Amino acid sequence: MKRINVGKLAIADSLYGLVSEVIAPGTGIHPVDFWKGFEAIVSELKPVNDALLAKRDSLQAEIDKWHQAHPGPIADAAAYQQFLSDIGYLENEGVDFEINTQDTDDEVALLAGPQLVVPVKNARFALNAANARWGSLYDALYGTDAIALTGDTAPLASGYNPKRGDAVIAFGRTFLNQAVPLQSGSHTDVVAYAILDQTLHMTLANGDTTGLAAPECFVGFQGDIGTPTALLLRHHGLHIELQIDPTSPIGQSDAAGLKDIVVEAAVSTIMDCEDSVVAVDAEDKVEVYRNWTGLMTGTLTDTFEKSGKAMTRSLAADRCYTDVQGNELVFHGRSLMFVRNVGHLMTTDAVLFDGHEVPEGMLDAMVTSFAALHDLSSKGPVRNSRTGSIYIVKPKMHGSAEVALANTLFDRVEDVLKLPRNTVKMGIMDEERRTSVNLKACIQAAKDRVVFINTGFLDRTGDEIHTAMHAGAMVPKGEMKQAAWIASYEDRNVDIALRTGFVGKAQIGKGMWAMPDEMADMLVQKIGHPKSGASTAWVPSPTGAVLHSLHYHQVDVRARQETLKARQQASLTDLLTLPVMATDRVLAADVIQSELDNNLQGLLGYVSRWIEQGIGCSKVPDIQDIGLMEDRATLRISSQHVANWLVHGICSREQVMATMHRMAAVVDRQNAQDPDYRPMASDFDNSTAFAAACALVFEGTTQPNGYTEPLLHAYRKKAKGLALA
Repeated sequence: MKRINVGKLAIADSLYGLVSEVIAPGTGIHPVDFWKGFEAIVSELKPVNDALLAKRDSLQAEIDKWHQAHPGPIADAAAYQQFLSDIGYLENEGVDFEINTQDTDDEVALLAGPQLVVPVKNARFALNAANARWGSLYDALYGTDAIALTGDTAPLASGYNPKRGDAVIAFGRTFLNQAVPLQSGSHTDVVAYAILDQTLHMTLANGDTTGLAAPECFVGFQGDIGTPTALLLRHHGLHIELQIDPTSPIGQSDAAGLKDIVVEAAVSTIMDCEDSVVAVDAEDKVEVYRNWTGLMTGTLTDTFEKSGKAMTRSLAADRCYTDVQGNELVFHGRSLMFVRNVGHLMTTDAVLFDGHEVPEGMLDAMVTSFAALHDLSSKGPVRNSRTGSIYIVKPKMHGSAEVALANTLFDRVEDVLKLPRNTVKMGIMDEERRTSVNLKACIQAAKDRVVFINTGFLDRTGDEIHTAMHAGAMVPKGEMKQAAWIASYEDRNVDIALRTGFVGKAQIGKGMWAMPDEMADMLVQKIGHPKSGASTAWVPSPTGAVLHSLHYHQVDVRARQETLKARQQASLTDLLTLPVMATDRVLAADVIQSELDNNLQGLLGYVSRWIEQGIGCSKVPDIQDIGLMEDRATLRISSQHVANWLVHGICSREQVMATMHRMAAVVDRQNAQDPDYRPMASDFDNSTAFAAACALVFEGTTQPNGYTEPLLHAYRKKAKGLALA
């Protein structure tokens, strides 16, 4: 690799060129000053980072010894908690406080709505997500199982099914009746809309005229006030646009000429450099940083072929309306973008310091913040933050000292980039056990810049398994969501956020709906997230964002949060209850085999794409051929679960290996139509992907905190080398 030397740094030529030629111009920061500043940061903070990683290992060693001496479920909760306090795992909660985050955008501080997570390495996906702020409800309903895919309303193989269209329209009218009801009558009976005396009026089929039950929900319009082409409504802070065009195919069949209902959907998006991205070397990191820079400058485009035609996608413009006084109204046309950096563990060869790889999270913080200067100084129409903030999600931190390190890192980045203190905001992923049990202290360590906390079932469960690896055999995965610690984890995340003043300042988040094709089930189940007091929750697609947005009209999240403030905080004892089976429980052979099949098929399905094709997040068929959105968090729980059962003799190495061989054939079949897929079962000995999958399971107990990244990176580099050869 060709490198450019600056002080003790040796920077990959491609990264140096990106910073010098693409990012630095217009920022007022010279590239050499940037790299000298980064050198100082690494010199100061890498030893701190190394010490904290060593602390993780020493704590885990202490916990392993304790569980080996006290096998099985926790018999004495008080003694267990005292042990965790004695070794420094469980921290003093400290005095009460409220966060002091300033200058946050409304999407963070005030609005409740869906959040997308998308690999920023894929420009098309990133643009789709950024543009998912507004989406067609009619399209989302027509194209998914939100309306039954069987019977008279099923989509046709080709062409338009008017009966399905009628069902879509009926669903839309029901939504309007719920979100913005009329003073009298139903939206189903509206035959005309008019703006009279600065108020929205609807004429019903019986000739009556009515208005909105809450007239203030009418915000503005597009077109001429006498014949508007769009009407903008607002409910619970989110906008609903009624598009009127009696000449359109849908509008022609609608008595009021309504052709579509467009809803405000993905209020925010996390542009991910971490779990959903395969970035194992300088070449990959440059691609990630280049796309993020394009989003921050507003210049990112992607050209692709669709239905035989070349299409170019770019960032959507803001949406303009007129209010009833004739004033222009401009609303943000794009999702507010966070960028998720990597955690403290991994290093990258994109930059060497004294001949050693630098911490990847430190490089992420410097480069992504540097690129975001273009947004902060932009005078153009495409902006991200209107309050002058940079939003970075920091994942996989263990305890308050690691949050404090990230806070110091952001301080140093601000100093190099000449930014006011706390310009760089921090989202804290509550996905590690040591962060969950010390969440209040973790928030306090970043109380002047925290804008986000979020639960994540998969990573959190993976860490739960690894932490208690030697306590006993874990319950089957299907039982995990009924475990006491999960309920406490989800509730405490909200409870502590409410008690530390997140309302009006920061987001309280919940995890992903992983089944992008199961939208009917999502509509039934995911309303639980706003009901829990969360102001945002993750969705797997722009379509999912549109449909999940309906839940934020059904639930007044702010009112729900006020109610929840009065409840007792969820139990720490429950949170520390281990999901291990009773020592006398015996699983049936078919239950064990079914669990292995499920874990290993999913693991192989994901790893094969990650290693061979560099795909970090995709819809991977499960063992029932149901597509699930998979990323490294899924891999962590699956590999750790099998590793745990191996430790405790629930299954044997030979049984696991036989299952791996059988499931590899299943995965090969599921990917048979992919021309870029490399089969595993036909050549196990030479399949890098299969070797990686085996390593993740059989070396799972020795991986730091059960993380998959070290092995994945090593095998992906091997696969890239083989491909180049």
